[in-house]
Amino acid sequence: MLVERDGFAVVPRVISARRIARLTAALAAVESNAGVRRRGQLYAVRHLLEGVPEVRAAADEPAVCALVEPLLGARCFVVRSLLLDKTPAANWKVAWHQDLSIAVRARKTVPGFGAWSEKAGVPHVQPPAEILARMLTVRLYLDQCDETNGPLRVLPGSHRAGRLDAAGIERWRGLVAPVTCLVPRGGALVMRPLLLHASSAAAAPGHRRVIQLEFAAHELPAGLEWFSRYAHAA
Repeated sequence: MLVERDGFAVVPRVISARRIARLTAALAAVESNAGVRRRGQLYAVRHLLEGVPEVRAAADEPAVCALVEPLLGARCFVVRSLLLDKTPAANWKVAWHQDLSIAVRARKTVPGFGAWSEKAGVPHVQPPAEILARMLTVRLYLDQCDETNGPLRVLPGSHRAGRLDAAGIERWRGLVAPVTCLVPRGGALVMRPLLLHASSAAAAPGHRRVIQLEFAAHELPAGLEWFSRYAHAA
């Protein structure tokens, strides 16, 4: 499978225009204190599953399940959910990195877990690489993502290298040509968290709304609990 080999895949048609309209309306109604704003514009919201029922409905879409279950199994569940948007007021760029943190219910001292932080009041920790290697991220695009609005760039195959330090990231940048992930409105990008990825600031910033759903299919060790654990509706 492409995701196993390359660490990512672009899927053009996943959610319908009707679903996008419902999600857009639901996100527009998010309380101002629930997300991060810059110059009055909302550009990031964490823990969408807890506050936006329409996002739970999107996670239950058969087309979304079909992206995840062949890789993680039918018992997989969503463990984190985010809204990311690039706007003229919040037009950021991101250097090459891996997604290394997970959200948990409470902080506990567990071997192999470290670099604790807090985001939106929720404890986050970096788990061992083998836990991240068994996770999957699905990014649902509510807007067209083309060359002008800061698309994600990835280094294919880098997810198989485990956790990389700065020197390892530089080695991969010299080994593999980056791929730009252009995703149409309603499409999805499926990727492994350990895949090296980056993005530039948008050349023509407008909305580039992405709902990011992070999936797992295993429990955490030694009493640690996922902050979210939303299983697909039966």
